[in-house]
Amino acid sequence: MNTASVMMRDRFRGFLPVVVDVETGGFNSATDALLEIAAVLLRVDAEGRLVREVTIREHVRPFEGGRLDPASLAVNGIDPWHPLRIAAAEGDALGVIFREVRRVIREQDCTRAILVGHNASFDLGFLNAAAARAGIKRNPFHPFSCFDTATLAGVAYGQTVLSRAVLAAGMEWNSEDAHSAAYDAERTAELFCAVCNQFRPLYDAAVRRLKDATDNEPPNPMLEPAPE
Repeated sequence: MNTASVMMRDRFRGFLPVVVDVETGGFNSATDALLEIAAVLLRVDAEGRLVREVTIREHVRPFEGGRLDPASLAVNGIDPWHPLRIAAAEGDALGVIFREVRRVIREQDCTRAILVGHNASFDLGFLNAAAARAGIKRNPFHPFSCFDTATLAGVAYGQTVLSRAVLAAGMEWNSEDAHSAAYDAERTAELFCAVCNQFRPLYDAAVRRLKDATDNEPPNPMLEPAPE
């Protein structure tokens, strides 16, 4: 199989993987404020390798009544009310990211985006909760499916903590920049790309095995990447 022939739509069965990281005022997406969100878009290069491309970062204004846990703020170092902090409402911040994700979905001929995150259910929960509060009807991300780099790194490198997994994959980690949504999202993106690229022989073998296989199972509307 020609490595350069792989397209994003084929590599992930119609899904466009988008790496997302959030910084928040706590652990409960229903009650705690979303404070920062970053999304990293990926592409397949001329050699068929998955690579990091563009990062979109938005500071988010806490929603009315949103909880701000001092312990969480101490970890991420965010002062939500700092006078120099330019932050957008949840709906506006997500709108910026969603518009760009939809553009790339069309560009890559994919069907829907799928969130990639480190402990991805956490990021997806906050993204979905913020979209619901903002009344966004067209969320381009699959509502519950995701790719979790904590799991992938555990399988590939024996590490589940992001900093340790990044180091185990042979990349650099700067603790001073950690807990910024953009930094963590970019390191997560590089980790995801590294695993996918190193697993490429397994993917190529699977393509060969499935080339002539027949699948009589009807599509599952809960799992298939139906158009967003």
